Amino acid sequence: MRIRPAAALTGALIGMSALFLSPAAAQAGQTDHTGEQSHHTVTIAHRGASAYAPENTLAAVDAADDLGITWVENDVQRTKDGELIVMHDTTLSRTTDVEEVFPDRAPWKISDFTLDEIEQLDAGSWFGPEFAGEGVPTLEDYLDRVEHNHQKLLVELKAPELYPDIERQTLRELRRAGWLDRRHVKHKLIVQSFNASAVKQVHDLRPDVKTGFLGTPAIGDLETYAEFADQINPSYKTIDAEYVAAVHEVDGAHGRPFEVYAWTVNDASAAVNVARMGVNGIITNNPDVVRDALEDAGYEVPAAPATAS
Repeated sequence: MRIRPAAALTGALIGMSALFLSPAAAQAGQTDHTGEQSHHTVTIAHRGASAYAPENTLAAVDAADDLGITWVENDVQRTKDGELIVMHDTTLSRTTDVEEVFPDRAPWKISDFTLDEIEQLDAGSWFGPEFAGEGVPTLEDYLDRVEHNHQKLLVELKAPELYPDIERQTLRELRRAGWLDRRHVKHKLIVQSFNASAVKQVHDLRPDVKTGFLGTPAIGDLETYAEFADQINPSYKTIDAEYVAAVHEVDGAHGRPFEVYAWTVNDASAAVNVARMGVNGIITNNPDVVRDALEDAGYEVPAAPATAS
């Protein structure tokens, strides 16, 4: 069984003060500046620092780096000619000038455009004139920038049902870029998706890679996800402390308690409230706001030292 028996835990902890802590506090046993127990909660820049630069661009990666944020999240999809790019929507219209450049190509699906065509688009001007000319990055270019900045990466396979075998292709690109060596796999990489089958395929192909399922599955269904996932990553609006504690009671695919990364939390008070639930990570468009709020409350993981590439 992957659920750790309560009796075994109690026996192991007899005489320890952790018996009297909240689930979040027992998880870490760290004291904040108020004298209350707290725990580590890492901040992840959603689509890069997307409150400060156009989402899923190299500029957003650099904006996160400028803020001192180690973890960035992105979305991976595939072009008509089989190239992997970084973009959230399955269409190009919201975050590029595709309707002006290719006015007769509605509904402007990514899968209907070649990489060469997509590279003609401006993916920055919609956000602000200072980002005019910012392009849609390939996954290769994105990986290179994250590595250059000594950052870590939470990769989302976006709508993988639209792109057969994108799981294998993404792993191939990660390997080619050097992201599947032991150092990256253990410390710098997580792959997630809303599609459980895609998460399972990644785990089957590379069992050593840490994986996350995006959603809020029923507690009774967690054993199924534990066969192939290490994280349960829900919308913060769908969870409470009891749910997080129950998720932590289940061991994931690598035999360690499920982690919980909650999304998308963009203000300080909400971040502290979510951290108090016991989550391991918070995904946010405003990573500096969330990080500073968590640090003030004693929840933030200390910044990791830069690692030589």
